[in-house]
Amino acid sequence: MTASGQVIANTKKWIHDVVIGCNFCPFAAQVIKQQAVFYVVETGTEKLVCLESFLGELNRLDDDHTIETSFLIFPNAVAQFDDYLDLVTVAENLLTQKGYDGIYQVASFHPQYRFADSTENDAANYTNRSLYPMLHLLRESSIDKALKNYNDPESIPERNVKFAREKGIIYMKMLRDNCTAV
Repeated sequence: MTASGQVIANTKKWIHDVVIGCNFCPFAAQVIKQQAVFYVVETGTEKLVCLESFLGELNRLDDDHTIETSFLIFPNAVAQFDDYLDLVTVAENLLTQKGYDGIYQVASFHPQYRFADSTENDAANYTNRSLYPMLHLLRESSIDKALKNYNDPESIPERNVKFAREKGIIYMKMLRDNCTAV
């Protein structure tokens, strides 16, 4: 298996075991089952290269409507969370500049993810702590469609935080870290 193939395999296991297994995203299982997820690994290290890949993924989503969501994975870039947050800000600004507001949305995942109001060792951070830095691109129309069939979607983040804290940081870290054993 290539290095990029391994990164994708690990990411798929993380999505299955953590995101779906912990029900952090109640909509993920259906999209995975439909095989409507695209994964791409950007091996570059420069922020500009990462942003070019981001724009490429937007073009891919424009051109291929069978893809509901895309994971753009950066195993070699933005290792520091603050650098990653800068990348997310620029990516979100690009969405606006390119006229994609209301069409696509970016969700953020990073191995050092930390919510603004949390401590470093808060298990709740593991709701967004992935194996690699990544940008998750979602179609807003798909989000809207999924939310219509879900009662009280506003409670999802609170429920996720509660679940992670009840499980504890050791469990959450172990669950995530075991996803590299593919």
